[in-house]
Amino acid sequence: MSDIAAIRISKVQRQHLIARLLVEHDVQNQDQLVALLAKQRCTATQATVSRDLDDLGAIKVRGPDGDSVYAIPELPKDQRAPEDHLRRVFTDWVVEIDHSANLVIVRTPPGTANVVGSALDRCGHDHIAGTVAGDDTVLIVARESMSGRDLAAELRALTGP
Repeated sequence: MSDIAAIRISKVQRQHLIARLLVEHDVQNQDQLVALLAKQRCTATQATVSRDLDDLGAIKVRGPDGDSVYAIPELPKDQRAPEDHLRRVFTDWVVEIDHSANLVIVRTPPGTANVVGSALDRCGHDHIAGTVAGDDTVLIVARESMSGRDLAAELRALTGP
């Protein structure tokens, strides 16, 4: 057993670490990724890593040496993320939605507002002019064609019943 104890990190932090490891290493399989996480003092099972890779949208691509490796594709600026991705993000990380005039305020657990903001930016919603994400709050500016109240109601519907 190692002298360095494993640290407990959140799902979001683990997924961020996985994304970074996939950029830094040619990861060919999930067991290799589990080992790389362990070197970073992050304990995860193969099943957890499998779910994380799925959540991140990881795919297998041909690496520099010809072997298949995991990668997370970047969406081009003009490509929209699917609505089910936005729905999953809202279900997982949105805890409160409020509004004022043409603004919508989305509250999240600490450290996850950037995930929600990014999903909103990539969804290509016609009535969203832009977002600003802090640590646990996303500010959404609605276009003039929609009120903050109406946009907030639409976004609340994504969180489920």
